[in-house]
Amino acid sequence: MEKIGYIEIRISGSKGNFELSPDNYDIREVMSILENAENLLYPGDKKNRPTISYEIEHGSVRNIFKTSIQYVIAINAIIGEINTVGNIDFLDNNTAKAFENIQQHALKNDYTFTITTSLDSTNSIVIDKSTNYTRTEDLWFDAEFYLYGEIDDAGGASKSNIHLKTAEHGRVTISTPKTFLKEYDANFLYKNFGIRAKGKQNSVTGEIDTSHLEFVELITYTPTYDEKYLRTLREKAKKTWVGKVNADEWIAELSESYER
Repeated sequence: MEKIGYIEIRISGSKGNFELSPDNYDIREVMSILENAENLLYPGDKKNRPTISYEIEHGSVRNIFKTSIQYVIAINAIIGEINTVGNIDFLDNNTAKAFENIQQHALKNDYTFTITTSLDSTNSIVIDKSTNYTRTEDLWFDAEFYLYGEIDDAGGASKSNIHLKTAEHGRVTISTPKTFLKEYDANFLYKNFGIRAKGKQNSVTGEIDTSHLEFVELITYTPTYDEKYLRTLREKAKKTWVGKVNADEWIAELSESYER
């Protein structure tokens, strides 16, 4: 059976003349803390993530998120590193945004957030109006990217976009003009394409901010098996490398390396 742990996000403050509690903690605030907690625990593709269960308790407002212990250990390590370096510039985009969102709520509402875990030697971090957990702006610069994968959805009522399933970045959403989607004749759903897109890239880690990508160009991408090209390469190899190798000795050397 999978071992379970939890992270706790305790929020203290007031609502007017009343101390903050689950009875006056608004549903929109609950939705925000749920989203931020999910990004703290699972910053990547959330499609196959483990279950996160949620409890809200008194003690100001105690938000408790239970999930697989390995992710609790990971967030505990992240908290420890933040305390050591004093900033969040080293974090991946989604995790950093979660901390930034919590910082903004602390400033806007004069709340104090205390994040801890269920681990015996838990690290803890306090975020309030005196802290400044935001990333250094000059770490991110404008860039263009070529993303390849399968388009599995396109359109949108209010915001038009393309959803692209990539091997490297998971499923990404690319903001796309309605005019392009309307005028494109062929059906591109469930087919492989390349998309040239604009966005932000981290100058230190090279990470792409996949939450704000803008469409530039659709690129036809059809990997093909070119038998003629491969045959040419084989002929070149025969005249150079293969011709200089004793096949029996080469196979014997390979066998010895496997046995070792």
